[in-house]
Amino acid sequence: MRRNQRATRLLTGALALPLAAALIAGCSSTEDPSANKDTKPVAGGTLVYASGDAEPSCLDPHVGGNYPQALVASQFMESLFTKDAEGKIIPWLAEKSEVSADGLTRTITLRDGITFHDGTKLTSEAIKANIEHLQDPNTASSTGYLAVGKVDQIKLVDDLTAELKLSAPDNALLESLSMPWTAIQSPQGLKRDQAANCAAPAGTGPFKVESWDRQQAVNLVRYEDYVSPAANSERASATSYLDGITWRFIPEAASRYAALQSGEVDVIDNPQPDTISTAADNGLGHLDAPRPGASNRLELNSSKAPFDDVRVREAFMHSVDVNSGINSLYFNTAKRSYSLLSSVEPLGISDDSKFTTDATKANELLDAAGWSERDSEGYRVKDGKRLTLKFPVSTNQSVPAEQSLFEQMQAAAKPVGFEVKIELLDLSSWYGALAKHEYDLVSAPYTKVGPSVLRILFHSDSTIPAPSGYFANNAQIKDPKLDQLLVDAEQTNDEAERAELYKQAQQIVLDGYYVMPLYDQQNHFLYSKNVHGMGETTAVSSPIYYNVFLDK
Repeated sequence: MRRNQRATRLLTGALALPLAAALIAGCSSTEDPSANKDTKPVAGGTLVYASGDAEPSCLDPHVGGNYPQALVASQFMESLFTKDAEGKIIPWLAEKSEVSADGLTRTITLRDGITFHDGTKLTSEAIKANIEHLQDPNTASSTGYLAVGKVDQIKLVDDLTAELKLSAPDNALLESLSMPWTAIQSPQGLKRDQAANCAAPAGTGPFKVESWDRQQAVNLVRYEDYVSPAANSERASATSYLDGITWRFIPEAASRYAALQSGEVDVIDNPQPDTISTAADNGLGHLDAPRPGASNRLELNSSKAPFDDVRVREAFMHSVDVNSGINSLYFNTAKRSYSLLSSVEPLGISDDSKFTTDATKANELLDAAGWSERDSEGYRVKDGKRLTLKFPVSTNQSVPAEQSLFEQMQAAAKPVGFEVKIELLDLSSWYGALAKHEYDLVSAPYTKVGPSVLRILFHSDSTIPAPSGYFANNAQIKDPKLDQLLVDAEQTNDEAERAELYKQAQQIVLDGYYVMPLYDQQNHFLYSKNVHGMGETTAVSSPIYYNVFLDK
């Protein structure tokens, strides 16, 4: 599950423990220049974390599969593979992996001597049980379900080795198995009913779930029998320094920040950009960990009017000025993206020519598309129907600064003739609106390791809901040529060919004006000056607290 440092930047403030000795060989840490290297690790204490994300309905990240689950599950569950400092996929719970010449058999061998929180041993049976759990429709998985979709059969070779038979070659499989949504949990735990397993999944991580006080906090305690797959002789303790973590949920950004300043909590996520920019001045540390996979973006629903017309989609792109909004609202904490992929994904391409602000061109395109009339309020009309765009926004996933950006875009689109109706919704209602296709525009975060996220987001198969009810192709693109490029890109063994196929696929999406990239998925964490050792993350950039300690 760890230790990705390549995509992580430690900035400002608090004292930090040099982490290199505790990391997998080859990893590195960007140390805080103000850090006191003489700070000695202190055992004990309970770290209090405050999240602005919606409280998960299930702590098992196999069920559904969203980022709030990954954040907390990263503390008590681990994955078969992870990323190293250079972004290369390497074994974690797995010891090694081999693939057959035809790409249809993947053999995974586990490390010996690791146990789950329920006391059972990690064996190859766990690989089989977990993949079958992800594929079971009753689990209602989305992210994990899509990640292991090509696994057809699983053969147990011996106590530590499993053979995965694939329906087609999948060069993204190890990337998929590096994520918290495919993390490994006890087969005995999975035999419980879903409610029991949701309440306290049994993983192999350095912490375990002690209790869950719903709408209050998840209480994690140190797992005393933890065995780190990357154990290092220089590490002072085999277990975590912390006695535990209290994982709280404080939805309102200002309240979270006030709790951090007062010392009520030690770490917060989803801070407002203005508080990030002043973190150093306020004696706080800042962890900037851009997520892999897709950039944060607006997706235009091409399955129905008005965005079933490419001219209308292009007109909308030219009617708004995203850059000025980012500059005024984000205080240099976010950089405008013109790519479908995150900046940490090396195969992303960027094309800023598609997203110039040009009201004249936007007006010409709408006239050509038949939206030439205007009503008394100045909005364009066609066949008696106003040019209205439904834009549901999740208040749990979109910080106030982003909501303000969307409001600026709403105002900018009005003179061209678009009526943008923003509806602020809680996470459950937002998912419901998407499921019923009650949207024309949507900003839907999606995190996955590697460029194969493009298939999940833009292949026509992804217009069909996963067992959870969620579908990832919110732009509703159905293009046979694009589908084939995405399939071929996942099956080739040639890295250069893979890069070229993904380049062509991205260009089709950009040329079709289906998506407006905004910036990397914002993944910022502020922490108090008594928190040391921050910086280690999973392959999806969720922080890990194994090496963190408190100095109180």
